[in-house]
Parts: sequence; C-alpha cells; structure tokens
Amino acid sequence: MTRFWRAIHIFLSMENRKLLFFDIDGTLVSFVTHCLPQSTIDAIKGAHDGGHKIIIATGRHKSIINNLQPLEQQGLIDGYVTINGAYCFVGEKVLYSHPMPRHVASSAAKLCREHAAPCIFVTEHEVRVAGGNELSLEIFQKKLSIDNIRECDYDSPLGQPLFQVTPFFDAALEQQFLSLNPDCEMGRWHPAFVDITSRGDTKAQGMDVMAKHFGVSIQDCVAFGDGGNDLAMLLHAGVGVAMGNAVDELKLQADYITDTVDNDGIAKALSQIIR
Repeated sequence: MTRFWRAIHIFLSMENRKLLFFDIDGTLVSFVTHCLPQSTIDAIKGAHDGGHKIIIATGRHKSIINNLQPLEQQGLIDGYVTINGAYCFVGEKVLYSHPMPRHVASSAAKLCREHAAPCIFVTEHEVRVAGGNELSLEIFQKKLSIDNIRECDYDSPLGQPLFQVTPFFDAALEQQFLSLNPDCEMGRWHPAFVDITSRGDTKAQGMDVMAKHFGVSIQDCVAFGDGGNDLAMLLHAGVGVAMGNAVDELKLQADYITDTVDNDGIAKALSQIIR
C-alpha cells in the first residue's frame, strides 16, 4: 500500500486509538515566542480526551524540556521519546536506554577540540557543553530558551555513559566525521550543529518502543515534525505530517503538510486528521 493510500486509510479510521508523536521545537513550540500556541494546547487536549495517546519525540534531554508545562500540568502527555530515540520513558518507567559507543563520542570531542568548536554532551541525568561560545549561547539561550546547561572540558564527560553528543559541525565536517564513524546516526535540524546517537537510535526507533508499550500498530501512529532529525519518524509512521516551517526535505517526504507552528499548524492538522 502506498504512503498516500495509507494516509487516506488512517484519516478514515481515526476511531481507532492512535499514538500521536510530536517534536517540540518548531512543531509544538514556537521559535519566536518559545511557547505553545493556545490552539495547539486545545487541539492536543481534544485528541487526548478522544482517547488518543500523546507522545513527545524530541532531541532534547528530559532536563531541558522546559516548555511543555501547559500539557504536563493537565496530564496530556503519555510518554516521551527523548535524545532522538536513545532514551524513552513513560512516567517513571524507562522503556529504552541506550548509551552510544565511547569511541564515537571521543572522536566527536577530539574533532571539536581541534576546530575550537562547541560540543554538547548528554548523559542520563544532565546536559553539559565544552567550548561554549557566542554562537552556542545565541542558539541555546535565545533560540531555544535553555539556560541550565553547565560548562565542562572536552574530556571529563567521556568517562561516563553518553547518549548523545552534539558537535558544532558544518555539513562538510559532518561528512568527514561520518566517514570515520559509520556506526552512528546523524540528525541535523540546525545548520550550526548535528545530533549524534548510536546507530539505530532515531525517533523512528522510539516510535517502535512506544507502539509496543501501548499495543498500537505503527500504521496507527501519526508523527509531526519540522527538522531533519524528524525524517525517520515521519517516514516510519502511518502518517507523517510536516509543519509549514519544516525543512524542504521533510516536506517532500511527508504525507501531509500543515501550516506553520505560529499559524496554528498543529490545530489545523489535527482538525483534518481527527474527525
């Protein structure tokens, strides 16, 4: 069955329970206001009240998910796929936890040190940055409204399990790194940096974890995203929805393109999907 017809099928059968997977930045939350639009909150509440499960699927670590309080306070989130699929949990129960190979993290740290580039290190419990500069501050504090990332050196995080590293590599340096480290996943949603996890750890893999936990078919999963690290998830879901502000690659592969995050894109999509 083609993706088009699968999309039509799922649109016509939303009376079945679905898992709705939402990226955070640029999908649920505006890069302009750093807030959830009220229309998004209302639409997600309607979907949740209708029996559908709401899953967050983000590159963020749980310690820096600081912008979903309106959903969390109403008990509207049923599970989290975090660190681009490397760490998944429901409530206090960890469903999947997969540190990356140490040599991959070491290689990224070494290359960042050589190029005087920032590198974000993600452990199970915290996020730290080595080589922070004006660019990293601009992105994380102003664009993402994150201000609780502590500084470290390039070596100290390597002695503990790491779930993700985020080096500030341009596309050329990314390809150089990948040629030396093929056993990893690269997910880019910003031109300045790329998220690196273990091979196989993507939001699509996190979707499998959640689908198994809730007893729902992948064909009954709907994914919403805007960045390159959402591509695997949108392709894997029964229906993949790209935001109007999504990168072109995502729009080309999506089953459905909605409006931008700041123009009620989630509410408009859910109004079409959930009848």
